[in-house]
Amino acid sequence: MISLNNLTVEFGGFTLFKQVSFIVNTRDRIGLVGKNGAGKSTLLKIFSGLQEPTTGTVSIPNEIKIGYLAQQVNHVDGNTVMEEALTAFEEVRGLEKEIAKFNAEIAERTDYESEGYMKLIERLTEKNDRYHMLGGDNVEAEAERTLMGLGFLRTDFIRQTNEFSGGWRMRVELAKILLRRPDVFLLDEPTNHLDIESIQWLEDFLKTYPGAVVLVSHDRAFLDNITNRTVEISVGKIYDYKVPYSQYVVLHAERREQQMKAYINQQKQIKDTEDFIERFRYKATKSVQVQSRVKQLDKLDRIEIDEEDTSALSLKFPPAPRSGDLVCEAKNLSKSYGDHLVLNELDFIIERGEKLAFVGKNGEGKSTLVKVLMGELEHTGTCKIGHNVKIGYFAQNQAQMLNENKTVFETVDDVAVGEIRTKIRNILGAFMFRGEDIDKKVKVLSGGERSRLAMIRLLLEPVNLLVLDEPTNHLDMKSKDVLKEALNQFDGTVIVVSHDREFLNGLSSKVYEFTNKKIKEHLGGIYDFLQTKKMDSLKELEVKKNIVQTQVEIAPSDNKMNYLERKEMSKKISKMERAVSTAEDNIARFEEQIVEMEDMLANPEKMQDQSLFSKYEQAKKDLENEMTAWENFNEELEDLIAEKGE
Repeated sequence: MISLNNLTVEFGGFTLFKQVSFIVNTRDRIGLVGKNGAGKSTLLKIFSGLQEPTTGTVSIPNEIKIGYLAQQVNHVDGNTVMEEALTAFEEVRGLEKEIAKFNAEIAERTDYESEGYMKLIERLTEKNDRYHMLGGDNVEAEAERTLMGLGFLRTDFIRQTNEFSGGWRMRVELAKILLRRPDVFLLDEPTNHLDIESIQWLEDFLKTYPGAVVLVSHDRAFLDNITNRTVEISVGKIYDYKVPYSQYVVLHAERREQQMKAYINQQKQIKDTEDFIERFRYKATKSVQVQSRVKQLDKLDRIEIDEEDTSALSLKFPPAPRSGDLVCEAKNLSKSYGDHLVLNELDFIIERGEKLAFVGKNGEGKSTLVKVLMGELEHTGTCKIGHNVKIGYFAQNQAQMLNENKTVFETVDDVAVGEIRTKIRNILGAFMFRGEDIDKKVKVLSGGERSRLAMIRLLLEPVNLLVLDEPTNHLDMKSKDVLKEALNQFDGTVIVVSHDREFLNGLSSKVYEFTNKKIKEHLGGIYDFLQTKKMDSLKELEVKKNIVQTQVEIAPSDNKMNYLERKEMSKKISKMERAVSTAEDNIARFEEQIVEMEDMLANPEKMQDQSLFSKYEQAKKDLENEMTAWENFNEELEDLIAEKGE
């Protein structure tokens, strides 16, 4: 479908790609990986035709349609969400006109056996096939399904796009690309603005899509669930692995080890040759050998090693000042924006040392609760912060509070104390600040660079409660690993708002799910939570959401049970399940008795038997009582399960 041949890209004397060649085939699911600045986004731009290579060719057949989602998009105002989504169907509208034109022409012709007539029929069939493949019969339903899959509500469809944040407007752009049904998807960090449910919906969509997918993402789980091929970009070269991301990591490590051995051997060879040249440079008897060695060095194809891959860093937070056992306690906590209720009568307790994940759809109140904890928002009810709790807070706006006149190095040096000051350059390197980057003024940094710098400052401050709101959006995989390892070793309390499943995996020991203006506590990690919710697709999530919408949710503090309490609750549930089963058996038995007696009473001779009639009436009463008991048992069972938090 797409072919690159000897592609070279240069920027101001710097070579980004050197004679790169590879092919994108139908049904390929390719993950582009490599350090920031390696050229992943540039390669997508070249595929999409937005950028030309310095030399080499890019071959894309004319009939191949490309759908490209960039990290930054210029949004156009003036449409509602649904109207903007429907602009994706320009091809469908064009096909409708062409099909109508062909049908009109066919209706006027009578040369049914001619070659021209048959070609006209073929073209009409081709257009009809394309029209149906694009879902032309039901474009609004497709647009609705896609928008809801990406997290929009039906009430959002009639709102103007300029009423939404940049992240939500990126979702509209993604919806448009999905609805166009291109032959090749080019997606640059598509999960940055999605929540877990929407990411899972997108995964399911891409898994079953008949076209090819080429994507750039720092979301390990997303890559692993979609890709069947991984293309690594390193020091201008391409390494093509025909495996999903997880398997690539193993193979990459093996290749890296072999490459390092070859590099070390070559460096030794170069040094030996240079030593020989230097030693005998001025001896006439050795001039031939010296010139031969010089030519050898000139012709040598030198092995290059990506600098980032050679570095390793283990970063630790400063020891957390000891806080009280109770870090935070909320009672009847509610928050509204005008008439819009976001959080309704929350009760929860956060204890020292817990690592919590806040998850749920965007707009359910995760960031709102974080701001309440920080004291940035007024609310009703109480939210008490415990004794000696010192909060370190990371959110996107934290990056805007940095001193713009200081350099990157000075910004970190201001908060670094003790031995860590000797490792500032290594720390900056782990978060993608290298070389001359550390001498840049904060005011010239991009938004992503500022966010990373704010994260580094937070890592070095002596706090005992870390509150991180989407901390991984601007981090590459290595930086995320550094941050995750540091958080795992942190001896204080951590609250993370994130949609990155792989980042949360092994980090959080408890999940707070935000839904229907409440929070619900789930013990265990993120994948335990997802398995419990059975959120393999957004459809399953929506079905569950509709079922529980009318039920009263139990506050997390009511669900908070220790092992013995949960064990006792399990016994009660088992006992009630047996009671339900026994009641069902009794109901079946009484119903059989009633049917038998009704057959007997249908006999005129038996109708005179008063004892049989009395037994019949008693059986009906027993059945009614058992039905009532069965209903009561079921209600009690549902209450017990809800109380346990299952």
